[in-house]
Amino acid sequence: MVRAAASLLNLRALDPVLPEEFADVYDAERYARSQEYTCRATRAGLWEEAVGLAALLAALGLGVFGWLDGLAWSLGLGGVASGLAFFGLVALASEVIGLPFSIWRTFVLEEEYGFNRTTWKTFVLDRVKGLLLSALLGGGLLALVLWFFGWLGPVGWLPAWTAAAAVSLAMQYVAPVWILPLFNKFSPLPRGELRENIEGLAREQGFKLDEVYVIDGSRRSTRGNAFFAGFGAWRRAALFDTLVETMTPGQAAAVMAHEMGHARLGHVPRLLLAGLARMGLLLFLLSLFLGTAIESEMLGMRPSVHAGLFAFALLFSPAGLLLGAAFNAVSRRYEFQADRFAAKAWNARDMVDALKRLAADNLANLTPHPFHTALHASHPPVLRRIRRLSRE
Repeated sequence: MVRAAASLLNLRALDPVLPEEFADVYDAERYARSQEYTCRATRAGLWEEAVGLAALLAALGLGVFGWLDGLAWSLGLGGVASGLAFFGLVALASEVIGLPFSIWRTFVLEEEYGFNRTTWKTFVLDRVKGLLLSALLGGGLLALVLWFFGWLGPVGWLPAWTAAAAVSLAMQYVAPVWILPLFNKFSPLPRGELRENIEGLAREQGFKLDEVYVIDGSRRSTRGNAFFAGFGAWRRAALFDTLVETMTPGQAAAVMAHEMGHARLGHVPRLLLAGLARMGLLLFLLSLFLGTAIESEMLGMRPSVHAGLFAFALLFSPAGLLLGAAFNAVSRRYEFQADRFAAKAWNARDMVDALKRLAADNLANLTPHPFHTALHASHPPVLRRIRRLSRE
């Protein structure tokens, strides 16, 4: 209900008057189209949340989770494997419920507003790859958590947290080097003004680039993006081809300067540590929750570690929403700091123009409601970012 209220407030906050800062990138028709897109995307999200909630309530009322738990145990695979089987069945059901919304969003909504370039083949392959990676990485981590709690009881939260932290740290290197190339092609950025700008920025900031890449993001969408990944002095810079095509070399360099700012200002390790602390807190709370037998009373499941974990996830979702909002508040502050860094390391005019270009190309909502921003947004409203940069 809180999410739905935030979405409805966000719709009411739409302002038909175009902010004067965007007069050079929006005309009246495109601005009206951006607000129409926000309305349709928000309503689709509300329908998806309503269907998900209805499915959850129906499953609780009909004892579906107890039945799935019994099915998992009937395989005779032991505690950890039965837990994996149960969560696998729940994930599969969730995928089936959410799939129609994903299809509509990709091939109807995004297509209608000119964003989608995904083919059915790419869509299916992406889903299959995503499910396999989730089963391999998520399933492996879940198996460790179940095993530690099953072996050590409540004190198992500490080694489970240690294992989860190790996986999270490893993913900072593994994801850009091995996982992202499973979905996108990485090609060296050709020699030219943009590459010289990025390499010059890296030298000035003391970073050593293994390469500057262009990602074929246009295979799926017209939206642009960029990232600056790695540890220590060695980094990897990558820009979507859609961003390279739609921005001037100066604007694209400003975007990369913003990403470098996160690295230079220490945002990435701080957010990573904050995420690990949040994970540790949740695992500790789980250790206090296990053994209460709530899962058997509420879900009709046989008391077990995975039943307790599932019941905990359902009951503590409001706390997760609050923790996420706190995490987002820190992230928004870091975005302002990275904007300021880019303005100084490159220049403010290119940073402002790049933000406006991204907003216009993505039909961004320029007047989101503060409550919606506080609850969901990891980035500040683009209008606030531009006005702050213009004052500095």
